[in-house]
Amino acid sequence: MRYQAVLFDVGGPLDMEFAWEIAVDGAIASACGLEGIRVDQAAIEEASEAAVAAFAPDAYRHMIETLCGGDPATTERIRQRVRAMVGNLDVFQLRPEIDSLLRRLSERGLRLGIVANQPQAAAERLARAGIGDLFEHHGLNGLTGISKPDPRAFAAAAEALGVPARACIMVGDRIDNDIAPAKALGMAAILFRGGRHRRQRPRSPAEEPDAVVSDVRELEEAIAVLLE
Repeated sequence: MRYQAVLFDVGGPLDMEFAWEIAVDGAIASACGLEGIRVDQAAIEEASEAAVAAFAPDAYRHMIETLCGGDPATTERIRQRVRAMVGNLDVFQLRPEIDSLLRRLSERGLRLGIVANQPQAAAERLARAGIGDLFEHHGLNGLTGISKPDPRAFAAAAEALGVPARACIMVGDRIDNDIAPAKALGMAAILFRGGRHRRQRPRSPAEEPDAVVSDVRELEEAIAVLLE
C-alpha cells in the first residue's frame, strides 16, 4: 500500500510546547502551595516521570495525585486551580522548519490531517502560525468530541481524507496516545521524541514505532523512507 496521507499530533511535532509545559508545572506547584504542599522543581520532575512511566492518560492529573498524596478532594481542588491559571493560556510555539516540511509534503501530493487532543482554539493557533490551511482535516477533540487514544479519532481522519487507514502515516510524541492506536489500525507511525513524554517507551512489540525522530530533518528522512 502506497502511503497517501500524513497525520500529525499538534503538541510535540507542530507545537514544541516548551512554554506550555513550564507554565503548567508552575501552576501545579503554585496550586499545591495553596494547599500547604511545598513542591520544588525536583518534585515536579519526579511526578512527571512517574506519570509518563505509568502511561497515565492524563499526565497532569497523575502528577497532581502524586504530589498531594492521592487525596481525591485535594486533587480536584488543585486541578480546578490549575485549570483556572492556564486554561486560556496561548503559548503556541511553532517548531522551526515544520511549516516548510508540511508544504513539501503537500506538494508531493500527500494529504495532511490533524489528530490531536487539543481545544477548538488550536485551529486558530495553527491558522495564525500560517499552517492551518495545509491540513484538510482538523481532528481536534475540542471539535470532534473524540479523544486519543480512541481509534475512532484516527479512523475518522483517514475517512475524512478519503484514504484507507493503512495508507496513513501518523506522527506523534506519545506511544500510548499516538503510536499504539495508529499501529493497531494498520497505519505507519513515527515517534517524534521530545517534551514531557520523551522517555516513554513501547510496552510491547506491537507499540514499536516505524521510526523515532527528534527534529524536522530526521522526520522528513523517516517519511521519505516510508514512501520509497
